Amino acid sequence: MGGVAIAVATFLVVGSGSAPTGPKTLTSDQANRLAVTRFRNYQAGGRAVTINVPGTAGGLTVTGSIDYRGRAGYGAVHGTGRDTSSDGLIEWTATTVSVHPMANTPAKAPARPPESGWYSRPLQRYGSSLDSSLAIALKLGSDRPDNAELLPQNGAAWVGEDRVDGHRVDIMTGPSARATSGTAPDDVRYWIGSDGTMYRVRVGVASASQPVVIDFDTQKYVPVRPVPGATPTR
Repeated sequence: MGGVAIAVATFLVVGSGSAPTGPKTLTSDQANRLAVTRFRNYQAGGRAVTINVPGTAGGLTVTGSIDYRGRAGYGAVHGTGRDTSSDGLIEWTATTVSVHPMANTPAKAPARPPESGWYSRPLQRYGSSLDSSLAIALKLGSDRPDNAELLPQNGAAWVGEDRVDGHRVDIMTGPSARATSGTAPDDVRYWIGSDGTMYRVRVGVASASQPVVIDFDTQKYVPVRPVPGATPTR
């Protein structure tokens, strides 16, 4: 297996977090929570997210929702520390990205996507920090739990505690890439609550010098609706 999205799907994780005190071997409870955290997203149906994507010319922030059963995301894109040329609405799947450029993009995407003005393209598997981030976000849901017994056997670890929006969380990593695929890992950490709920994920991607940060429940979840017919970009 290769690629950033697959790294997340198989818990290929290492990284840096808030006030780490580990790494320490996962307890049985921690392993169980790590094993179900992506399944919790799937059980919820969808989660509201904010995806902060770094870039050398300034970052991008995607504020929206992900439908983990329909495997699609939708939101508003705003540049941070850069011009507004990339601003607009965005909807994505594991294979396609559809964009709707806007001169004055709202803080939150409208519940019903505009009827026209959409352009589609294939999702890039390599070389795009934005597309890698979108793919990773989709992979944070699974229709079944991971194997809790295999996680600590393959190097999963507890690395610290934190608080996210008032929730006490444990910061955990999963098995190393070398243990599962023989390749070097991308940097990923998960902020997980007492019931296995995922509150934050921090991911290192090859195309960016800083990690991508995905925060959950940053606003109200809005169901993801399919965009009207989009014009393919050339």
